[in-house]
Amino acid sequence: MRCRALLLAGLAACAVGVLVASVFIGPVRLPAKVVWQALTAPASVDDTTRAIVLGTRLPRLCLALLVGAALAVAGAIMQSFFQNPMADPSIIGVSSGASLGATVAIVSGLAALAPWGLLPGFAFLGALVAVLVVYLLSRRGGRTPVATLLLTGIAVGSLMGSISSLIMIRAQRGDMDLVVFWMLGSLANRGWVEAGIVAPYVLFTTVVASLYGRYLDILSLGDEQASYLGLSVERVRLAFLAAAAMLAASAVAVTGVIGFVGLIVPHTARLLFGPQHRTLLPLSAVLGMVVLAGADLVANLAGEVPVGIITAMLGCPFFLWLLRRREVARL
Repeated sequence: MRCRALLLAGLAACAVGVLVASVFIGPVRLPAKVVWQALTAPASVDDTTRAIVLGTRLPRLCLALLVGAALAVAGAIMQSFFQNPMADPSIIGVSSGASLGATVAIVSGLAALAPWGLLPGFAFLGALVAVLVVYLLSRRGGRTPVATLLLTGIAVGSLMGSISSLIMIRAQRGDMDLVVFWMLGSLANRGWVEAGIVAPYVLFTTVVASLYGRYLDILSLGDEQASYLGLSVERVRLAFLAAAAMLAASAVAVTGVIGFVGLIVPHTARLLFGPQHRTLLPLSAVLGMVVLAGADLVANLAGEVPVGIITAMLGCPFFLWLLRRREVARL
């Protein structure tokens, strides 16, 4: 208990540090006193400072927190669903479906319509269609075998990825550059609108999934044991699969593909705080907030490097370590 308390205190300190740094530090240097005045008394600062702090840094931070929580919770659900610490939301076709939707929106010119563009809507729709196709193709006699769902997700993801590539080859150079930049994942040029899109999905789904996290604990015992304990396995699986899909789809729709957050964060939270999902899911959400906000701060200071590159640079070594650890454990 003392060790967990220290871990929670350390996580809280990291969270506060990242939040403060994300608001007070940026490419445009502003004195800390001026930033504080912009936060507490906006009318006392000039329009430029107010736009930087309240119109750029603060909404970007809020979006990073929401997206980090969404990807982390979705990853925790997927790892429990497949009983595999190397599972993440993209395994059910979310990323490839969103990429296909975004590619269609950009190449067709529809992404330039509406005040904030139709790009998030097309990406969100593409992600949900991909998950629905994977689920329907995986059904066998009224059941959804986990192994079949996994293999179907890989196949459908590959197919949608190839379709996106084909569309990009036929597109103009400018559209291709936009698609590639979107696929790298970025929080740049995002604002309160995008944060407002993600917030309802993240808040509602995370709270509900955490309250019913004990069902994931029961599922981890195996289908037969879960049935003996009175759990409706198929209904619970479908509900959590939909929750993970909605979380990941809403996040990817507004930021593009940000990899490895849904992989490294929930696994780290499980190692630090244990496997019980009623605590694992909310703690994964908090840790995901800290990780993505910190990665975006690094990306911002590095000259608006897409944050997906930063998370990949952090996630790849962790993934290789995890893979090596599992291989050693089998010996």
